[in-house]
Amino acid sequence: MTTPAEKPIVIAHRGASGERPEHTLAAYQLAIDQGADFIEPDLVPTRDDVLVARHENEIGGTTDVATHPEFAARRVTKTIDGEQVTGWFTEDFTFAELRTLRARERLPALRPGNTAYDGRFTIPTLAEIIALAKRRSAETGRTIGIYPETKHPTYFAGIDHPTDAPLVAELRAAGWDHADAPVFIQSFEVANLRRLKTMTRVRLIQLLGASGGPADAAHPSYAAMTTPAGLKEVARYADGIGPDKAMLWASGMPSALVADAHRAGLKVHPWTFRAEDPFLPPALRGRPGRTGMRADIRAALDQNIDGLFTDFPLDGVQVRDGVP
Repeated sequence: MTTPAEKPIVIAHRGASGERPEHTLAAYQLAIDQGADFIEPDLVPTRDDVLVARHENEIGGTTDVATHPEFAARRVTKTIDGEQVTGWFTEDFTFAELRTLRARERLPALRPGNTAYDGRFTIPTLAEIIALAKRRSAETGRTIGIYPETKHPTYFAGIDHPTDAPLVAELRAAGWDHADAPVFIQSFEVANLRRLKTMTRVRLIQLLGASGGPADAAHPSYAAMTTPAGLKEVARYADGIGPDKAMLWASGMPSALVADAHRAGLKVHPWTFRAEDPFLPPALRGRPGRTGMRADIRAALDQNIDGLFTDFPLDGVQVRDGVP
């Protein structure tokens, strides 16, 4: 099989989520058809500890759970990473119960075309996503990897549903427990990445926000983690960083982040390139079609990033490969 050599990798953010409801096998399938190198599932557990792909453990906005009267009493308010959230949560459902739900478009106002697929797809498991990547790798002759994010690991460990060990166990069962495996594990927290470093040889990515800091309070701020000294510390346990794409810029000019990360030996995979105006820099808004996003991607690639997350993987692949 062939793998992308020196080319930046294109990571299908929640699948081809600009064109199908996110975190569905249909979104992942389309992303693979469009040439994505990696498909990205956000992972949360069920009550019986099956890892499934949802943007958050609160599923009121991404499934039809609100239309199921049998689950009405499970709507509750919880505190997650210091914030109160009201809705329905995966950890309160068995996998069998969750399988009775159907996915819905999370951003219907911005992506009305995706609502045509509401109700068609189930919530996939990590095992199903691994199987899809393996099957399509065999069919296409190119290696398709997965790029799972561990969501709220401290919160889940605190309610006796830890996710790190189950994730590593599933990867190991797939034969993916080595540095060359087609896998990156990502997290906005630090402690679980340090722990994962002792559990697996799979590559690890420290996610970084443009503001705030890790929910596990391992560092005072993400900004402190992006100094040269901070990046050297990250390199002790991670293979790369996944910064908010806004962090690539400072006063309209390239920031020092990519160069500083590379000096620390870290890969740089910024997130998330999207076509809709609210997600674009002001100077690129109002352009026809996806030309604004494509210009945004091109500018990031010009900074020598090592990969990128996008909701529109076909555009990411085409811009990377110089296809008009």
